[in-house]
Amino acid sequence: MSSKTKTTATKEEASPALVPKLRFPEFREAEGWKVTQLQKIARPVADRAVTGDGDNILSLSGEHGLVLQSDYFGKKIAGDSAERYLKLLRNDFVYNDRTTKASTFGTIKRLSKYSGGIVSPIYKCFRFHADENPVFWEWYFESGSHEAQLGSPVNEGARAGRFNISISQFLSTSAWRPDKPEQQKIAKCLSSVDELIAAQARKLDALKTHKKGLMQQLFPREGETQPRLRFPEFQNEGEWEDQSVGDFGKVVTGSTPSTAQPAFYGGGIPFVSPADISDLRFVDQTKTTLTAVGFAQTRPIRAGSVLFVCIGSTIGKVAQNVHDCATNQQLNAVVPSSKHSDGFVYFALSFASERIALLAGRQAVPIINKSLFSEVRVLAPKLPEQQRIASCLSSLDALITAETQKVEALKTHKKGLMQQLFPTPEEVEA
Repeated sequence: MSSKTKTTATKEEASPALVPKLRFPEFREAEGWKVTQLQKIARPVADRAVTGDGDNILSLSGEHGLVLQSDYFGKKIAGDSAERYLKLLRNDFVYNDRTTKASTFGTIKRLSKYSGGIVSPIYKCFRFHADENPVFWEWYFESGSHEAQLGSPVNEGARAGRFNISISQFLSTSAWRPDKPEQQKIAKCLSSVDELIAAQARKLDALKTHKKGLMQQLFPREGETQPRLRFPEFQNEGEWEDQSVGDFGKVVTGSTPSTAQPAFYGGGIPFVSPADISDLRFVDQTKTTLTAVGFAQTRPIRAGSVLFVCIGSTIGKVAQNVHDCATNQQLNAVVPSSKHSDGFVYFALSFASERIALLAGRQAVPIINKSLFSEVRVLAPKLPEQQRIASCLSSLDALITAETQKVEALKTHKKGLMQQLFPTPEEVEA
């Protein structure tokens, strides 16, 4: 069903009602969603914490929602300083008006994981009336349907990445809602999708945990020269050889072609930076690409090499490049020789990544230079066993990639579903 408006019969309400693009069959002939001010159905939370509440301090996370600081960040506050905090109950909402890439108008989350807690007064907190469906409103805010109102003249003072909107201003904005039965249906539907995503994420985490445990068996532990687990055909092969990273192959530190030369950029050749390296093994596409002319200004890296972040906050991240590429100077690449398996070198450096990252020490900009990186000692078996280990772990990586794609597909489905089930900001604004 395409989006349209209907005129409500009540007075408030003489403004057009909205009909989302998608409705469940039993509601397709129902009235459109009606407008109301949030302050008519919700109120600010003004309850203050008391002494002893300091163990229940909550933080607002765009990824995890409202979580206990002690559980997620390992920190608490002193009891005396807790008394200026706001005291929340389950189903209360917390709003942080700091803009992010993920939340253009700030992050809004419902307290769902705990029965209560306290939050810093820097947050804006509100509570819906008892007859409102808090789960529906949680999805409403996540859908972005409220953004047109937050971008209206009531919020003209936005600056420095913060909208500076007070809780009273926030609650003075309007929202659109259907009747209670339709709210419940929407909330149940989207919560079911979330449960699917959570189940799939748990399956993915289990695979990652299995891989980590398997690598701890397939690679020698510190102080040992043989792994605890070997494939049958290699059980009598003896100790692994102590080598340096430089023994694996050629170590290449990246470089950046002049950004003052537009002709160097925008071609089809990947130019890898730390931002392109995710939790997945392979780097296929990059945010920045080079032309053939720009590529000629770099130190080329053949496909299948191992890329190791050696500078900055993501030091220790490892990947393999799918295509011939170049990298910036924050990465050292290992181009394995014919005596070494590309995949084994990747897994060996992944297994040693935390130990290698510690070599950077504590400094403002952590760095491991090429010389230090090349001298890192790593144990390795002969080529056939390298290939067998790489094949085993690569199969597991393929499963992890497939399960990751399923999680992302479910998230995309959920996003598309919300865009259909809720009026869009553009429709609200119109």
